[in-house]
Amino acid sequence: MPTKNNEQLKGVIPAIITPMNEKGKIDYGLLEKQAVYLSEGGVHGFFVGGTTAEGAYLSTDEKRELFKVVRGVTEGKQFLCAAYIQPSTAAVLEQMRALEASEPDYVVAVTPYYLSMRQEDILEHYRRVAAAAPAPLIVYNIPGNTHNPIALETVLELAEEENIAGIKDSTGNFIGFSRGVLGSSPAGFVWIQGEDYLDGPSLMIGCHGIVTGLGNARIEPYVQIYRAAREGDWQTVRECQARINELYGIIRLCGNPIAAAKAAAELAGRGSRWMRQKTQSLTDEQMKEAAKILQAFDGG
Repeated sequence: MPTKNNEQLKGVIPAIITPMNEKGKIDYGLLEKQAVYLSEGGVHGFFVGGTTAEGAYLSTDEKRELFKVVRGVTEGKQFLCAAYIQPSTAAVLEQMRALEASEPDYVVAVTPYYLSMRQEDILEHYRRVAAAAPAPLIVYNIPGNTHNPIALETVLELAEEENIAGIKDSTGNFIGFSRGVLGSSPAGFVWIQGEDYLDGPSLMIGCHGIVTGLGNARIEPYVQIYRAAREGDWQTVRECQARINELYGIIRLCGNPIAAAKAAAELAGRGSRWMRQKTQSLTDEQMKEAAKILQAFDGG
């Protein structure tokens, strides 16, 4: 069984938001501010154009510019993952070709969505994407959005593919995730947790990294929890997870993790609350409540 060379694919990987104005136009200046905050906060990589970025609603040209801005901030300090959130294999391949000049370190794709997919359909999808990908592929399992879950057995089969680097698991299913981390996937296949509530437990069992959308609000506890796990300081891991659970209060406020992260970034002066679908944005009253939650989180 070959060993994959994915040494850099680990650590804290924020799924960066896409700041927009009230009319749904991207504010690239605020994007740069947010990228600087995260980069200087000690993250290891970036997810660009993913779910938290509202990637399914972004054009190829917009994604190209997002990637350019984030790369300009990181200057090679962090690896970059380009997410192609598209409903079909053909659409992923088309966007991947169009953005190949952006030279991402990793590419990311969800399962096809809208129509129901069998596991054999999902296998074929990822094999075709991996074969054409200009960089190692990260499988992205987020059935809450795609409605097409990837079975553990399918993940393990895909792990054997040469150009598939790992998986970002946003199922919230810790049983399946822990079976994968502690199971018999090939050496070098990377397991990344995508549910903030499960970061601490996942690091405790040896996962390689965490992707966070909520970290756009406050990245410090995520960097601390990963560092503590690397040092075997499990008490600090538990304390950091408790802090992350507290920060989750802004999501519980509105029920929309992306809108919550964007609102928190606006309150910090490095983002904007506005969603591309404007009605999903936090109201003025919700913003006041979010400010109270963040003030309590910050100890003020």
